[in-house]
Amino acid sequence: MQHYTRLPLLVVIKVLRYQVAALVAASIIGGGPWRFSAAAATFTVEPTQITLSGRTNSVLLTLRNESTEPLRFELSAFTWAQSPSGEMQLEPTEDVVFFPSLLTVGPGESRRVRVGSATSSEAREKSYRIFVEELPPANRQGGGVRVLTKMGIPIFVAPSKAVAAASLSSLDLQNGAVRFTLNNDGTVHFLPGDIRVKGFAGSAVTLEDQVNGWYVLAGGRREFSVPLKAAQCSGITSLLVEIQFGSDLLQERLQTPNGVCPR
Repeated sequence: MQHYTRLPLLVVIKVLRYQVAALVAASIIGGGPWRFSAAAATFTVEPTQITLSGRTNSVLLTLRNESTEPLRFELSAFTWAQSPSGEMQLEPTEDVVFFPSLLTVGPGESRRVRVGSATSSEAREKSYRIFVEELPPANRQGGGVRVLTKMGIPIFVAPSKAVAAASLSSLDLQNGAVRFTLNNDGTVHFLPGDIRVKGFAGSAVTLEDQVNGWYVLAGGRREFSVPLKAAQCSGITSLLVEIQFGSDLLQERLQTPNGVCPR
């Protein structure tokens, strides 16, 4: 299991010193092409998100080596689901086909990988990740540290009818934390806009927190828990959660006449 366009891209950085490996997870938010640079290895990958459909059942994924040495890559594909807390749930799949799965890209060169779908569209969008993993050099010399990367690129297979819909529910207060659920009631994924939790003393805003959002896959939900600041919680008489969903603003309010400090 592995954790996290605007466009979100999962990146795992692998640091190798001979037989010792350390994994560091990072989340990169930005448009394509995506660029990574470390230990003289620089390359780009685009696009950073793939959508397949009946009309477009394959695309070309381009890897460009901007370093001064050959780079080796291995590709693999997984179904992609999420837990309510947002963790990725990945399983190997044959629904996504690609060629080649192993490739070497020379300095200053580009290679293309054709990525396609071996599954049909259904009522709800299907979600996958294709991972591009940099492999150690074939002829590694000397000691030192070598930094490698493994990137997870989202793949979506479009549904028979795209419907974007969301709802906000289960707003509650537990042990000094605001809890709420963002539901995907549609047939396609979405990325929420600004997510804000506001505390009011009467009509005055005394607390405002912004929460990071991420993908909510079709038919899925994301549960949030936002701790409140102890210095302000006793005077809060109501809480408001606002989530930007496209041009709409989802809102839910909770009255707290006795404050929100944990007892």
